[in-house]
Amino acid sequence: MKVRFAGNSKNALWLLILIPAIALMGCEGDTGPAGPDGVPGADGADGANGTTLAVCLECHTDQATLQIGMEYVQSGHKEGLFVGYAGGRDDCSRCHSKQGFLHFAEGLDAVDISDPASIDCATCHTVHPQDFALRLTGGVELISDDTYTLDFGDDSNLCANCHQTRRAEPNISDPGETFEITSTHYGPHHGPQANVLEGVGFAEIAGSVDYPAPGSGHLSAGMTCVDCHMDAYTEGVGGHTWHPSVAACTTCHAGATDFDINGFQTAT
Repeated sequence: MKVRFAGNSKNALWLLILIPAIALMGCEGDTGPAGPDGVPGADGADGANGTTLAVCLECHTDQATLQIGMEYVQSGHKEGLFVGYAGGRDDCSRCHSKQGFLHFAEGLDAVDISDPASIDCATCHTVHPQDFALRLTGGVELISDDTYTLDFGDDSNLCANCHQTRRAEPNISDPGETFEITSTHYGPHHGPQANVLEGVGFAEIAGSVDYPAPGSGHLSAGMTCVDCHMDAYTEGVGGHTWHPSVAACTTCHAGATDFDINGFQTAT
């Protein structure tokens, strides 16, 4: 059969295009039943075992977070002592507020903090993605003597960044029986624990007893801050309470029941 189109060839071309489209639109009916399933494809190769979830669960589990949190609320850091008074002052903030310590840990100059916050987990630890690594682990240059760097060789170095004297003790050559204190800031700042452990930075008074060399005492026995203050948690001591544990003392001082080892505190 032959079909003739009246008019020009351009109109005929459009008509040839539209006829199939109109036919399809007008003839569409209900969808028929699905055909049978095809043959299953081959299984893909197994992927590598994931490790991210396992790392997350080390901290993000009720057992871990509740335990550490329960210990931490018993600590002096949680109480936030002197945050309002010293946490915002440029020369104090590095140890008395979260923002100040983070600023210091990044190697930045001290600045005033307008809204200081208490020390929390993310102050001492990098949370993500370093998975609670300590922010500072290297040797610590003493504030009172920048020519001396102490290094306890473990996590205690982090503690020493703040728990050290901020002022050198006046080394009076002949103190006599009494001497006049004319300043509320006489002597070391009230947190010289790292200096005590290392045995440096204090006045030495001449006498018949020789002073021990730096690093002797507990350090020579391999004991540092974390060994005594972060022993296994039990009954409000150890762990993230940072309250020292008598149980830790018994490692060397068998039979100790308090911190008055061999009557030393009584004698003092």
